[in-house]
Parts: sequence; structure tokens; C-alpha cells
Amino acid sequence: MTTDLNRTASATRQVGSTAVAKVLVMGVTGVAGIVTSRLIIEHYGVDAFAQYGLLTALSSLLPFADLGIAAVLINVVASSANARTDPEVRRTITSALRILLVSASVIAGVSLLIGALGLWPTLLGDGLVPGDGSRAATLSMVVFALALPLAVGQRLLVASGQAAKATVISGLGSPIVLGVVALAVALTWSIGPYVAVVSYAANAVVAVVCLVVAARMLSPQVVAAAKDVPRLRSVRGVSVIHVAGPMLVQMVALPIAMQTDRLLLSHLAPTAELAQYNFGAQMFGLINATVGAAGVALWPIYARARANDQVRSPLRPTLVFGGVALGLGLLLWLVLPIATEVVTQGKITLTWPLVASFVLFVTFQALKFPSGMYMTDARGLRFQVLPILLMVPLNLALSWLLIAPLGAAGPVLGSTVAVLLCQVLPNAWYVRRDLGRRRLAAAAQLP
Repeated sequence: MTTDLNRTASATRQVGSTAVAKVLVMGVTGVAGIVTSRLIIEHYGVDAFAQYGLLTALSSLLPFADLGIAAVLINVVASSANARTDPEVRRTITSALRILLVSASVIAGVSLLIGALGLWPTLLGDGLVPGDGSRAATLSMVVFALALPLAVGQRLLVASGQAAKATVISGLGSPIVLGVVALAVALTWSIGPYVAVVSYAANAVVAVVCLVVAARMLSPQVVAAAKDVPRLRSVRGVSVIHVAGPMLVQMVALPIAMQTDRLLLSHLAPTAELAQYNFGAQMFGLINATVGAAGVALWPIYARARANDQVRSPLRPTLVFGGVALGLGLLLWLVLPIATEVVTQGKITLTWPLVASFVLFVTFQALKFPSGMYMTDARGLRFQVLPILLMVPLNLALSWLLIAPLGAAGPVLGSTVAVLLCQVLPNAWYVRRDLGRRRLAAAAQLP
């Protein structure tokens, strides 16, 4: 009983500290983001702000860029008895770096090709500023690609139970962007179309800091693994397909299902609707970011429990996550009119259907997190593939149909329904059956 209480207390501390860290970081990044948005709108215009949201969302369309290797890293490091000396951990980091270098090269090459062929306006729609918008899109994707291998550091911190530390470091990004934009405004630099590039560069700085901290924490594993990267013949990697495979399928499907709202609005609605969506997503994204950071902290906890044949149910965390997200969403709804007036100076107005849709969206997103972190073994990841694949046509169809009658609220409501039907409910069914199976197996081992 004492051991169970200690494990619960430890898990609560990890998740709680990560949530608190995210709230504090959210305060800093939220203020920085609001001031940055006001500077962009006031000095560069609503069109520049709309493009900024459109281009920064491109990375959300490419979470599959790591080819599912993050799942392998977190599971292996979290399950290791001594990650600083475990040869499996070193080989896994080496494999991760090799895979990410290949992925980064492909993304950078394709982005340059799209830019050279002038295809960005065709792909991104009218939300892209003519001329400079295409160059900004190319530069954004190249910077994103160059920073991709560095993201190993953030995964290693999460796997080591240091999600709170990774969260705090991530808070550096928004103040960096604000500093650069404020400097540009003071010096009258015309960087309006290129603010998204600044955002990607700031994320690269965050990745470097995380990698340095993780390398020190796991010394000498990260440095040794990096030296092994070019030794393809003498240093073999590890097999990752059993975990990375289903994870990759999800990472390809989820962005199509969940992150195409801006693209649909850019093609099917006026720029004003896209600007409304961008601002609403920015505000409610603070809640999603907090819940997401706390949710990821559960991943290594469930991975260690599986490695030690312990049964941990995600039911209580699910109720807590959903309740907290709903409460924060309603609270934000109350203060949103003031925030909208202060930030946009009346240039952007959010309708009640749009705000209500965002409240529902963040609530259902929160409900899915604990079960999703529980289902991070190969069996659980495989189960999630089919529902997420079904979510792609469902969400696209709903969003497409709802834009005409509801405007910017349409794709948000469509995404909400898709999350409920294809993630929250299927995950709950799987977890219930899997907990029963694990409990029977644990009871069978008792003397």
C-alpha cells in the first residue's frame, strides 16, 4: 500500500509540477504573444497577422517529421533502469539522430523546390501575402528542418521525468519573438511577412538549450551517440518499426485531420474569418498547451509502469484533465472580450459560436490525453491507427460543410466532433479492456 501511495504521489508531483510550470510559462508566453500580435497588427496589418498564423501552423502539419522516433526514445529511456549507462539507450539516440537528419534533409529540399517552382500560393491559398509570403514560407520550412534533429533533447527530458524543465525552457520562444519584433518596429524594419521565420528560429534556440541540458543529464550518452551517427557499419541502430510505425501513421493522419482548419478557411472564407480563427486559436491554444504539457508528463509514468508490470489506470487523470480544461475554457470566455479589445483594438471580433466551439474543443482534447499516454506501447499505438485514419475524412467533411453556415466556428466544431467520435470514445473502450487484461495477468502471477 505504501509503495502504491508513493508511486501515486510521485506521478502527481510530476504532472502537477509540469502543469504549474506550464501555467507560469503560459503567463509569460501569453503576454508576449499578445503584445507580439498587437505589434504585428498595428505596424504590419491584419494581412501580415493572418499570414503569421498560417505559416506558424505549417509545423503543425508536419509533426510526422520525426517519423515516430519520439515514441521510441521516450519508451526506451523511461523504461531503462539506468539511462546514463544503458547501451540500448545510446543506440536508440544514435538511431533517432540518423533518422531525423534524413527527415530534415528531405523537408528542406522539398521546401526549396516548392519555393523555386512558385507553388506556395497554390498550396496555402489567399492567406499568403503576395511576393514576400512565398519567400517567408520557404525560409520557415528550411529553419524548421534544420532544427529537427535538435528536438531529440526535448524528448530526452520528457523521458527522464523532466517534462517540467522542458516546459520552462520552451517558454523562451515567445519572448525571443517579441524581442525581435519589438526591435524591428523600433528600427522600422519591414519584417511583417517574415515574423513566422523569427518564430521558427526562436524554436530552434529552445531546441538547442533542451539538447544541452539533456546531454548533461544523461552524460555521456548523447555526445557518444552523436559521435556514432556516421559510423553506419560499426555501430548498428535499433529496430524502431514496431513502435515508430503505428506512431508515424498517426502523426501523418492527425495533422490532416486536426490542423487543416486554417487552410480550409484560407481557401473557402474571407481573410477576416482566418484572422478570427487565428486569434481564437492563439487564446485557447494556451489551454491546449498547458493540458498537453501535463499530459505528456504521464507518458514516462505509464511506460515505467508497463516495464515493472504495474497496473495504472488513466480514469482519474481523464476526469481531472477534462474538468480543468472546461473550467479554464469558461474562464477565458469571460475575459476574452477585454483581451480582444486590448490586443486587436477592435479590428477582430470573435463570435459566440466560435468561442463556444473552442471551449468544447479544448475540453475533448483534454479528455483524450491520459488515455492516449496510457496507450503508448506497441499494442496501444496500433489500436489508435484505424480510428485516427477514419477521423481524417470525417473531420475534413464536417469542417468543409460547416464553414459556409458558421464561418470560422465551422472547422472548430467539426474537429470537436471528430475528436469525440474517433479518439475519446474508442480510447476509453480500449483502456477499459486493457486494464481488465492486465489485472487478470497480475492476479495470475500472485502466489
